[in-house]
Amino acid sequence: MILQAETRRHYVTAMRAIVYRSAGGVEVLDLTTVPTPAPAASQVLVRVQATGLNRADVIQRRGGYPAPAGWPADIPGLEYAGVVEAVGIGVAEVKPGDRVMGLVGGGAQAEFLVTHCREVLPIPPGLTFEQAAAIPEAFLTAYDALVIRGRIRAGERVLVHAIGSGVSTAAVQLARWLGATVAGTSRTRSKIDRAMALGVGEGIETAAGGFGSQLSQPVDVILDFFGGGALNENLRCLNPKGRLVVLGTLQGGTAEAVDVGRILRGRLEVIGTVMRSRPHEERVPLVEEFATRVLPEFAAGRMAPIIGASFPMTALAAAHAAMEANEVFGKIVLNW
Repeated sequence: MILQAETRRHYVTAMRAIVYRSAGGVEVLDLTTVPTPAPAASQVLVRVQATGLNRADVIQRRGGYPAPAGWPADIPGLEYAGVVEAVGIGVAEVKPGDRVMGLVGGGAQAEFLVTHCREVLPIPPGLTFEQAAAIPEAFLTAYDALVIRGRIRAGERVLVHAIGSGVSTAAVQLARWLGATVAGTSRTRSKIDRAMALGVGEGIETAAGGFGSQLSQPVDVILDFFGGGALNENLRCLNPKGRLVVLGTLQGGTAEAVDVGRILRGRLEVIGTVMRSRPHEERVPLVEEFATRVLPEFAAGRMAPIIGASFPMTALAAAHAAMEANEVFGKIVLNW
């Protein structure tokens, strides 16, 4: 049965949501009541049960990384898991009652959200909403970086920075699944130990210095969240024809005195990627490929989201503090 967009009377017209009142610390977080969005043509309305907290949410709260056009400007949240409440005109892919998860440009830290029907993923059988909420951002980002951008192949070697993050724990599992070996970096020994239990073959502790001199051998692909501050050291770690995939700028957005000669001699590639601002036309093929290739691995128990901490939505300030302290291994998940 396809419900029309005008069947708004079938669900509540107001919902709870996290709103950023301004830019600043956790004091700007406000759990308040706002109008419930209505699904337009090709959209679905999802009742959110759980959502992942991401570094982008913290940066947005501080005044950076605003939501792309078309998404709620003051309601954060990039991923969700929940139940389809209603569908707009022309939606046949999902129906009310379906358990779904996915990525959005914002608005996931609310009781309801609307998104395009072709960007939702079915929740694999056996997974809870909390587990499902830890999948979309981490695994879609890692899959895109490793497979589509990095073109990883069996037998290659990957270096994954910030090995305790949600994306990195997903990347370790995906790289191993694809037949690659993994090295990982972290400032924390305990995170390295946990990552090695997950499948990392070489752990590099960076609290006392860099990573390049500690790496036992060059790698073919690097997943980097540091940006400009680590660019040259990353380039020195790559094999000929290696690919450096840059996903963040934690150490700055610019780099000085880049060794362009090394890039030329090594036929190296520096690839930038970001998920949040991608248009619908680019998201859909990624979602479809991921659904076909990777989702069955969750149902079979061969992959699993790594949840480091779980908070009720009413304790969002504590969740932000935990993320800013970098004390969690894996994803931070919020529950209604």
